[in-house]
Amino acid sequence: MPSTSLADLVATLPSEDTWGPSTSADNMLSGVPYAPFSKGDKLGRMADWTAETKERQNQRPQYNRGFRDQQVYGAGTSNLFTVAAAEDESSFSVVDNTRVQKRGFGRGGGTVFRGRGGQRGAANQRGGRGGFQRAGPNVSRGQQSGYQFSDRGGGRGGRGGRRFGWRDYDKPQRIREASVNIRPDWKMLEEVDFTRLSKLNLDAPEGEDLETYGFLHYYDKSYDKPPVKNAERRMQALDRAAYNVTTSQDPVINDLSEKNAATVFATSDILSMLMCATRSVYSWDIVIVHQGDKIYFDKRDGASFDMVSVNENAIDAPLEAAEAAGKQEQINTPNALAMEATIINHNFALQTLIESDKSKVTFAKPNPFYDETEETEPLASKGYKYRRFDISLERDEEPVSMVVRTEVDAVMKGGPTGSEDQQLIIKALNEFDPKAQGSGGALDWRSKLNSQRGAVLATEMKNNSAKLARWTTQAILAKADGMKLGFVSRVNPRSAASHVVLGVAGYKPREFASQMNLNLGNGWGIVRTIVDRIRALDSDEPAEKVKKYVLIKDPNKSVLRLYSVPAATFEEDEEELEEEKEGEKSDEADE
Repeated sequence: MPSTSLADLVATLPSEDTWGPSTSADNMLSGVPYAPFSKGDKLGRMADWTAETKERQNQRPQYNRGFRDQQVYGAGTSNLFTVAAAEDESSFSVVDNTRVQKRGFGRGGGTVFRGRGGQRGAANQRGGRGGFQRAGPNVSRGQQSGYQFSDRGGGRGGRGGRRFGWRDYDKPQRIREASVNIRPDWKMLEEVDFTRLSKLNLDAPEGEDLETYGFLHYYDKSYDKPPVKNAERRMQALDRAAYNVTTSQDPVINDLSEKNAATVFATSDILSMLMCATRSVYSWDIVIVHQGDKIYFDKRDGASFDMVSVNENAIDAPLEAAEAAGKQEQINTPNALAMEATIINHNFALQTLIESDKSKVTFAKPNPFYDETEETEPLASKGYKYRRFDISLERDEEPVSMVVRTEVDAVMKGGPTGSEDQQLIIKALNEFDPKAQGSGGALDWRSKLNSQRGAVLATEMKNNSAKLARWTTQAILAKADGMKLGFVSRVNPRSAASHVVLGVAGYKPREFASQMNLNLGNGWGIVRTIVDRIRALDSDEPAEKVKKYVLIKDPNKSVLRLYSVPAATFEEDEEELEEEKEGEKSDEADE
């Protein structure tokens, strides 16, 4: 083999400089199409065996929620680099051992996510923001101010629980029935939504006492102490005579009306429902009678708001009777829970008192509804205070005042000097089953009430906003010094027969209203607006004629509707009820 010198090897090298980037002629990727890219692109995986599973799961639009493999720019050109599959892949298979997230629809009709926590996440979820927004500055008395309630149901659920928020757009709406059947001869005069009502405002009047009736027992302070373990107080069924007479059938209000003490008359039970209308969800109705220059806010016998609702404002409210299946769920329907809560409130207000004829506070006059000759049950502790409120405006030629029958339940010693009597309103919140449909993510009261009472109360404020707002409004109207809220739970979550008292908390009505973002000025603005509307409708009618109206909350919308009805409406129903009661009494006498 001939020898090669170093000079010959150098001569064979290319003359051009080979350092640096290659020329276009040497570019091996010259035939590959250009793919646009962006610095915001997120790198995916080189081999993702779960891509097909994700594609099956994510059928709905994801609204740019920042998923890991989502590309912002240039994602549409990825098919340029798709590699064709081999012809024969029978001997090759991919095993996907990842857990597929199950999706389904629960009893409430919304998407349910289940994980290791089971139902635990439902109790730990963080609810949506239900704040109080001020859209504008306060204005003069009687004018509108920019107050508006917002209740956006967004929120992030705990692991394994119900997740609410942006995925609830397809949640089927629950159809509820109206509190009263609308008859063909009724004429709708006005329809107003809650957004307009929430912007009304009127300076809240203080009020003055006109007359007082009844008596009050003293509150048992031992209920304020935490209960001893294994020694819970059982709820007792006490038979006491209690009355909730409507406005036009109240003899005291009739006497005050003849004396021209006011132009508008109502009870605190009816008035609080109207003042807190923007928080209500269930349907209700109020009968308005205009006779002469007097307006009466009445209710029908067996009115819906006579019953105490349960979790009315919860995101997943209790199932309706038509939707509930099985005997265990029938006791958790809205009607069954309302009956249970009404009985609990009646018994709790009596059980927490020290009944003694020697130690009680007697008002100026006796109970106006109790007749000793006919009643066989002893009279319940109740004080009636007839108070007058000035709701006049500067433009009124004559003053407009309102008489309201308010109620208090008990008295308690412990005022500023320690010897004064404080008037109380006693109510009870009830727990039915924290794991059942409609519980609203409530905590377990038995384990959390003493250690996390604030969290328990915050959940109740969210789930029972309308009920607590009504109770607080009634306490402020009666000028009560305090409120006692009891926490009552079932002994067995599957039975509504027996209950226990887990604790009692005391609050001042004004402070409790501020915690709930309860604006009494908005409530008085709603009342004055309804009064002005009724007076304007009947301005051309003769004063002797009796006009009757029905104000109805729509069962499925946040809307109030005002109907004009014949003057004899509901009177036939009342006569039939009286005949049935008389027939029952005669049957009992025969037996």
